[in-house]
Amino acid sequence: MHFKSSKNTATTKKSTITVYSFALLLTLIAILPCTAFCQDINNTKDQTIEMIFTSDAHYAITRKAFRGDTNVNSHIVNTAMIGRMNSLPTLSFPADSGVNAGKKINAIDYLIEGGDIANRMEIPLQSAAASWAQFETDYFGGVKLKDHQDKPIQFLVVPGNHDISNAIGYYKPMKPLTDPTSMVKIYNMMVKPATPMTNEQYNYATDKINYSRNIKGIHFMFITLWPDSAERIWMEKDLATVANTTPVIVVCHDQPTCEAKHFTNPLPPHNMTKANKFENLTAEYYKEGNAAAGDDGSTDIEQRGWVKFLKVHPNIKAYFHGNSNWNEFYIYKGPDNDVSLPVFRVDSPMKGKYSSKDETKLSFQLISIDPAALKMTVRECLWDTKPANANAKVVFGDSKTIEL
Repeated sequence: MHFKSSKNTATTKKSTITVYSFALLLTLIAILPCTAFCQDINNTKDQTIEMIFTSDAHYAITRKAFRGDTNVNSHIVNTAMIGRMNSLPTLSFPADSGVNAGKKINAIDYLIEGGDIANRMEIPLQSAAASWAQFETDYFGGVKLKDHQDKPIQFLVVPGNHDISNAIGYYKPMKPLTDPTSMVKIYNMMVKPATPMTNEQYNYATDKINYSRNIKGIHFMFITLWPDSAERIWMEKDLATVANTTPVIVVCHDQPTCEAKHFTNPLPPHNMTKANKFENLTAEYYKEGNAAAGDDGSTDIEQRGWVKFLKVHPNIKAYFHGNSNWNEFYIYKGPDNDVSLPVFRVDSPMKGKYSSKDETKLSFQLISIDPAALKMTVRECLWDTKPANANAKVVFGDSKTIEL
């Protein structure tokens, strides 16, 4: 700005200072609200973790009914669910008093897949390799969500009993007899060996998919199937790397009670037969007598080892699982009612106990964690409440907030 000469220098200086002070004031007025707003957003980004949890994609099978059609392929159903996941940033969290209640969903940091990506290769279903290829296309290629740093969402994957059976065999005929592709792909992706594993090298007895991630002060443990006695050896070593005050969250495929048939046949030669129905998925032998496991065999003895571990590690604050699929937030008490562990069971797009019959109950979960306040809210996301309208929004159902 140019000023004409004034009567005295002091007046000129005073005018100049006044003009600059006014300009500075205007600048501060303009900047301060933005700064406060930006800091609030940045604090939100720094303090919260957003995760999607889903499980049991079961590629290769069909849904009896979906959006007016029958015998609908898993690729179509999973793709539809992914479309609803991609719409989350257009929504706001519900006003449920949970973490980030009422705020806009700005970003999703992780997607957790809880296993059974491939269905078991019982004739005439497709190979694990073909199922994994569809999963890669639909999830890795189709999920367009970004994290709080505007980077592509990260995937955290564990195997399910069907993925494992495809690698080691089953008591019913499969074609091919074995195909470890999904196990090998998950292993390479999550364990990250220096030399990638191959199908020919893969050995389920030694190549378990166990890994952990420290995310903003929360320790996540991802384990193979269920925390049996062999898994707990790895878990013990892993927990030794963090302080005993660090909140720990366990993610695996099976529910805390596990299933009797998932244990190894205790009778020599420990094989899988139609008579005993054991699937030999854990390194731990079944201990409840010599009877066949079936679907309803007791696992009380096996659970007591797991409960003992929980008592030694009270910083294990939550447990997420698939396998038996419906949305449920519950407390695991153990066979003797002497522990209290918050558990989150998630639905399946293909094999939900209730959603397989009523597609309006189809859901996945949205996990919101505030590491500063040590709180976690898990929300049910109903993604197909209006089957006739493929563009209908996700509807929030039940929610549960716990202290970490």
